[in-house]
Amino acid sequence: MTVVRARPHLGTLVEIGARGPGAAEAVDAAFTAVARIHRLMSVHEADSELSRVNRSAAALPVAVGDDSWVVLKAAQALAEESGGLFDISVGARLATLGLLPDHGAPPAPTLGDWRDLQLLPGRRVAFARPLYLDLGGIAKGYAVDIALQSLRDAGMTQAWVNAGGDLARFGTEQVTLQVRHPADPARLVPLLSWRIGAAATSAGYYAPQRNGVPQSPLIDPRTGRPQILDRSITVLAPTTLLADALTKIVALDPARATPLLSAHGARAFILEGRPDGDVAVFDSASACLPEEVSHV
Repeated sequence: MTVVRARPHLGTLVEIGARGPGAAEAVDAAFTAVARIHRLMSVHEADSELSRVNRSAAALPVAVGDDSWVVLKAAQALAEESGGLFDISVGARLATLGLLPDHGAPPAPTLGDWRDLQLLPGRRVAFARPLYLDLGGIAKGYAVDIALQSLRDAGMTQAWVNAGGDLARFGTEQVTLQVRHPADPARLVPLLSWRIGAAATSAGYYAPQRNGVPQSPLIDPRTGRPQILDRSITVLAPTTLLADALTKIVALDPARATPLLSAHGARAFILEGRPDGDVAVFDSASACLPEEVSHV
């Protein structure tokens, strides 16, 4: 029995599919897991665990649960490894752009950065300077991982979770991983055949607009300004959490991201639209792309 359902979560439409005995119940449980992560880590929810941290951690340490702790530790490790290219403390800048709720975001002159995030014993979080954390660049990937693990635990033989471009799957069926053309998102570009793994894509084709001007949620921590993407980046990694975060690092500095991809067993595809309407694909795994990948 195969069950496929879609529900709005994490600011996107999440699709979950599963095959096996009890698939309907397993899919429902996976959606429950996704909803839990959303409630904990969304800054759009004033009573979320993350919003509580943002309000109080500059005054005194705030204890968080296991899920938030895992994501915060991963985000901080990636910030250190990338020299701050991945920085979850850019929430105040996103609030200034109108892309996040204000929630009393600290004024820019007082803002700290990732180095001011302190992860203390007892799963406690403190800020050395005021911060507004946003986990939008990593929590969605973690939610996909948690949902997929729930499906594994339920004994499914085939399953997938797709949260707006953050995708993970397992099973015996071989399928084609396709991503949207960066200049024509209605067109799909085949990248490779896979059956087990995790992937995430970052692109600018659905960026929100203000007065006709795209408003990118990707902030370059080096300048504090939004980075408008005219290409798409897809990362394959051991976990969707890693894939989700690494797409942002690749987007900001592909050369600096290369050793990080290697260190984490990840692979990046950068797609750029060509004047003839075709697409050029760079694959970090090979300087000489196979014909079926580089000419699609």
